Amino acid sequence: MSTSATTVLVLVEAEPEEMSTLSLEALTFARALAEPAGATVHALVVGDLPANGAGELSSHGAQVVHQVSDPRLAAYSAAAWASCVVDAIGAQSPAVVLAPASPRGNEVIAHVAARLDLRMAANVTEVISAQVQDASTGDAALVVRRQVMGGAVLEELDLVGSPALFTMAGHAVEHTTVESPAPAQVIATAPISLSAADLVAAVRRTVPVASSGTDLTRARVVVGGGRGVGGADQFDELIALAGRLGGALGVSRVVTSLGWRPHHEQVGQTGSRITPDVYLACGISGAIQHWAGCSSAKTIIAVNTDPEAPMVTKANYAVVGDLHQVVPAISSELDARHH
Repeated sequence: MSTSATTVLVLVEAEPEEMSTLSLEALTFARALAEPAGATVHALVVGDLPANGAGELSSHGAQVVHQVSDPRLAAYSAAAWASCVVDAIGAQSPAVVLAPASPRGNEVIAHVAARLDLRMAANVTEVISAQVQDASTGDAALVVRRQVMGGAVLEELDLVGSPALFTMAGHAVEHTTVESPAPAQVIATAPISLSAADLVAAVRRTVPVASSGTDLTRARVVVGGGRGVGGADQFDELIALAGRLGGALGVSRVVTSLGWRPHHEQVGQTGSRITPDVYLACGISGAIQHWAGCSSAKTIIAVNTDPEAPMVTKANYAVVGDLHQVVPAISSELDARHH
């Protein structure tokens, strides 16, 4: 990659106590893009930083952190966040702007692309080639590979224009830290000029979900349940097994659509993308949208009565049988080995 001195800007998301995992992955991705070219990695945070947020960002490669604080940004608004990003682009002239492919990241970067009349790419897994130039001297031209069709297909897309805009697919890279990083320079941005239109659509209320223990996206073991479980009152065996393994319960989209389990347990394109050591998928057919969320698991074990189900044919291991017989048998074997 050739470049003149320039900037790669990453929109990051802060959780109450830490930076989001997807944001740290996006910074790792940005660092790999910037380092060979001698470019500088900047992070943009809208709202408050967690106590060690600046340290987390610098340890993952951010050299400069821009923090935008404004009382009107207390409630998330995609248009308002997009205004922050557009202002940052105007001030910094980055060659590349990326964000994690989270619901917020995709929404905000789409707004930015519309305002700047630029193409964006969502769910990028790789930058194939790049000619990154300073926006004052010429356009950035990136060729990226991205997930489409629920992750079943990879598409190559040219991003021509300044800046190049994309979101990075979750878990496309494992986030890594910089050896002996220098503390990031934190710059508090002056209150931005938000229009009334920027604030028309905003989050007015959030309802916390009841915690089920282990975080689904960080669990080393996930026990999944689909339509084959049979009903809302048939998940006790799966929940018990997940607990015994120190893991989490995950479900397919149809399970949440039927109201059997809450949406925050959903694995898939419109749910969580998981990367456990083991994913035990019980009674899940394995539609493309579900596979997009679980395909990064190191080992997939399917339990299904249909030997031709996509989940069975794609899994590393499969048991063809009734999950209500197989799961109790697994639990009994675990009990016997424990004793």
